[in-house]
Amino acid sequence: MPTVLVVDDSSLDRHLAASLLGRRAGAEVSGQPARFRVLSASNGQEALAAIRQETPDLVLTDLQMPDMDGLKLVQEIRYHFPFLPVVLMTGQGSEDIAIQALQRGAASYVPKKNLAYDLVETVEDVLAVAGAKKHQQRLLDECWTQSESQFVLSNDITFIPPLIGHFQENLTRMRLVDENGLIRVAVALREALTNAIFHGNLEAVLAPQARDDVAYRRLIDERLHQEPYEDRRVYVTARESRREAIYIIRDEGPGYDPAALPDPADPVNLEKVSGRGLLLIRTFMDEVMHNKHGNEIIMVKRCDR
Repeated sequence: MPTVLVVDDSSLDRHLAASLLGRRAGAEVSGQPARFRVLSASNGQEALAAIRQETPDLVLTDLQMPDMDGLKLVQEIRYHFPFLPVVLMTGQGSEDIAIQALQRGAASYVPKKNLAYDLVETVEDVLAVAGAKKHQQRLLDECWTQSESQFVLSNDITFIPPLIGHFQENLTRMRLVDENGLIRVAVALREALTNAIFHGNLEAVLAPQARDDVAYRRLIDERLHQEPYEDRRVYVTARESRREAIYIIRDEGPGYDPAALPDPADPVNLEKVSGRGLLLIRTFMDEVMHNKHGNEIIMVKRCDR
């Protein structure tokens, strides 16, 4: 039975909403069990305490309340309970707040003057959508067996963390690696992506004897806005299955001769700055290959099991 938390500083309005939800369920009409189990709170603070004690399936809240109003409550729920849907009860004079609440995460709204006609249908519709989301999550976790995705990145490194996060979610769903494996794959991906941007597209290579990191960063900043560097892209392909994940990262730089690379696993080269990224990639991935032009790296991570 879905649980709905009704939040309103007016005891009369709380009772009205609870009564409507119960009556639609048929509890008073046909003796059937109630469709909704209703909890109540008189303000946002009480609502958050109730949610922490027992998370409902949906929150139905007024907007204008003392201590913590509905807008603040929506923000708090969105932050702490992102999958908990919120439906607003709007009264005259709260239109502007309602728009802000919808923009900040509320799922729907019902004008208080229309509660008798629209409340239950709105709650049922939102719960149906939320339920579909939960089933979708189960589908992805249990039934998803293989996928391929492609991304085209500019030379903006702020895209790297969310992209890696996306791949980590897929690795978790595929059950390819454990928590430590997630970190190791993320480190390898970050090294490959930053190499593609800095060393590949921007051709900003730090000489082995160089120690002037300021000059290196200045060179990167300049080339981010210079031709031909600024228009180059990084192409990322991910093929993921229950057996393995394959990541292909290609830049548009001139490339290099992969055969000329020193072996980063050789203790002689361990302290060299230029080989650190490749050492991490080869250590954390099960197989690493380069194309003949040296502008594409293929990394394979097989299932830990």
